[in-house]
Amino acid sequence: MDIGKEIRIARKAKGLTLEALANQVDTDTGNLSRLERGKQGASQELLKRIMDVLDLRISTINPSEGSAVGSLLGGAVGFMVPAIGGIVGALIDKANSTPGVKQPKIATPRPYPVLEWSLIYKWFSDPSSIDLDDIDDWLLTVQPAGDYAFWVKVKGDAMASYTAPSFPSGSMILVRPIEAAKSGSFCLVKLPDSDEITFKQYVEDAGVRYLRSLNAGYRSIEIDDRYKIIGIVIDTKMTGL
Repeated sequence: MDIGKEIRIARKAKGLTLEALANQVDTDTGNLSRLERGKQGASQELLKRIMDVLDLRISTINPSEGSAVGSLLGGAVGFMVPAIGGIVGALIDKANSTPGVKQPKIATPRPYPVLEWSLIYKWFSDPSSIDLDDIDDWLLTVQPAGDYAFWVKVKGDAMASYTAPSFPSGSMILVRPIEAAKSGSFCLVKLPDSDEITFKQYVEDAGVRYLRSLNAGYRSIEIDDRYKIIGIVIDTKMTGL
């Protein structure tokens, strides 16, 4: 596990700059930046302060499994998960401390960046070309989305419907980058001879492929290999409610 990456993701999810976090944990931005990029380790004391500020927790694992965290802690081995409070947290703590009690499987929320439409194809082509520090908004999901998923805000009413599923303008969709899709999947597709990305339902019927809007006021588009599927939608949410 890349502990530096996890710290960076959690920091961005909290809306903290490197300088703000460094001030809160009593270190300098250079040390924190190198920690996030995996260029240096951290003392247990500093790492604990970072955990507290970012609401992260260190849990012990089998040393034989190996972990980047071990080197960062100077030999202590563990992994980071968001701190879980309330009844669920109490149940996990009890399961961990009671012999013979199997630990419940809890889906851990993970933050992903919210991208502008203009950045989507660049991200799909090479995620490392985008500086995560330039991305201000992050949203959480418990869906298994991989390392390169992203959120984007729906524009227009083409994918809005009076019945479920519906993706009205302003709703957020979580996209997992992928180059193929099954019929019925909701996809982001790059249009031919253009940098424009569209959000539609991918449909195959009698060997013919279409991009379909959920809004009946929009016509379906027959497509060929010039249209490039770049991701499928695996989660959605409305914000600001």
